[in-house]
Amino acid sequence: MTAPILITGAAQRIGLALVQHFVATGQPVVITYRTRHNVIDELEQSGVHCISVDFDNSQSVEQLQETLRARYSALRAIIHNASSWDCEANNPDFDSLFDNMMRIHAKVPYKLNLALADLLLASPVPADIIHLTDYVVETGSPKHIAYAASKAALDNLTRSFATKFAPKIKVNSIAPSLIIFNQDDPPEYREKTLKKSLMGIEPGCKEIINSVELLLNSDYITGRTIPVDGGRHLK
Repeated sequence: MTAPILITGAAQRIGLALVQHFVATGQPVVITYRTRHNVIDELEQSGVHCISVDFDNSQSVEQLQETLRARYSALRAIIHNASSWDCEANNPDFDSLFDNMMRIHAKVPYKLNLALADLLLASPVPADIIHLTDYVVETGSPKHIAYAASKAALDNLTRSFATKFAPKIKVNSIAPSLIIFNQDDPPEYREKTLKKSLMGIEPGCKEIINSVELLLNSDYITGRTIPVDGGRHLK
């Protein structure tokens, strides 16, 4: 049996698109979710193993590890997609905000990488860890300071784990800027955001899917970050 890919926070947007892609290709998938959106029922019917996990609760994360160990002897990959787009303007409790951002984007991936390494090493084909970071790792963000710092921490973990796990497990990051808008984003926001990149388009989740497939199919890329930003760094 093909070892599954674990994708965290995969009930919506990019995570969901990745799950649907792998289902279509016949690749077994395990996902975590915090909120049980209606799509979870559809995913379960299509054979996806969906696990409710609260990353704010260490016991919930430990239960995830136990569940995976009880059911699977190997993992093909872990894709750390779970994310929270919280910011200082919306959360004046800065202590809590910083801790939450670091927990979701750095601490939990750190713990899962270490705890599940043996399942990755048991994969019949070379295994992968992929961190979904953010374009703001390069630039910082005055409106999302704690968020940017936590994504930068995740980016740094990429290089440490790549060194630790080589050559058996490849570890890389994907750093997107705009990929898809939210349905309620106003026209003026969309226009302003599109102008931030050289390409000037809403590329869609296929760009992340293509990047993930590149890393999964590579025998040589590790410890690197793939920027998916439409040339935004040149504006």
